[in-house]
Amino acid sequence: MRELVRTAPEALPVALRAPLAMSGALATAVLVALGILHFHDSGLTGIDAAVLPSLDGVRPPWRYVALVFDFGGEPVGSTILVALVALLGFLAHRVRIAVLTVVGVLATVAVTTVLKPIVGRKIHGEFLSYPSGHTAMATALALVIGLLVADRLHLGRTAGVLLMLVLAVVAGIAMGWAEVSLGAHYPTDAIGGFCAALAVVPAMAWAVDRVADRL
Repeated sequence: MRELVRTAPEALPVALRAPLAMSGALATAVLVALGILHFHDSGLTGIDAAVLPSLDGVRPPWRYVALVFDFGGEPVGSTILVALVALLGFLAHRVRIAVLTVVGVLATVAVTTVLKPIVGRKIHGEFLSYPSGHTAMATALALVIGLLVADRLHLGRTAGVLLMLVLAVVAGIAMGWAEVSLGAHYPTDAIGGFCAALAVVPAMAWAVDRVADRL
C-alpha cells in the first residue's frame, strides 16, 4: 500500500496548485468577512433580505427535490456519497484522490462545525447556521470529483480549474438552494459553506500529497 500511494498520481497536480491556491485565498477572505458581518447577528440584511423571501418555504414537488439534496448532506447520505467517490478513486487507481475524498470532506465539515459556535449566527432563534455544513460537504465532494475527472482526462490548467469550479458552483447552488428553501439556512450561510470547501479541499489535497511523498 505504501508503494501504491507513493507512486500514485498526485491528488493536486502541479499545474492546478497556483490557481486553486488563489481561489482558496479569496474564498477564505469571503468566509471570514461574512462571519464577521454576521457575528452573533441573525437579522436579514443585504443578500439574505433580497433572496430569502423568494426561496423559503418551497412547495411540492420541488420540496421533495430539496429533501433529496438535503439527505445527501446528512450523516447517512454523505457517508454513502463519500464512500462511492472514494471507491471510484480506488478503481481508477487514483489512491491519493480516494484518500482526499475522505479527509477533504471530513476537514471541510469540521471547519464549518468549529466556525458555527464561533460566529454564533442562529436561524429560527436556536439553530447555529453559519456556515452551512451541507453546502460545504456538497461543494467539497464536487471539487474532489473535478480533480478525479481532470486527472483522468489529462486536462490542462485552464480546463482543469474551470471544470472544478463549474462542478463546485453547481453542487453549491443545488445544496444551498435546498437548505435555504427548507428553512435550514440563510443564503449567506450557503455562500460561507461553499467558500469553506473551496478553501479547505485544495489545502487538504496538498497535504495528502506531502504525506504520501514521505511514506
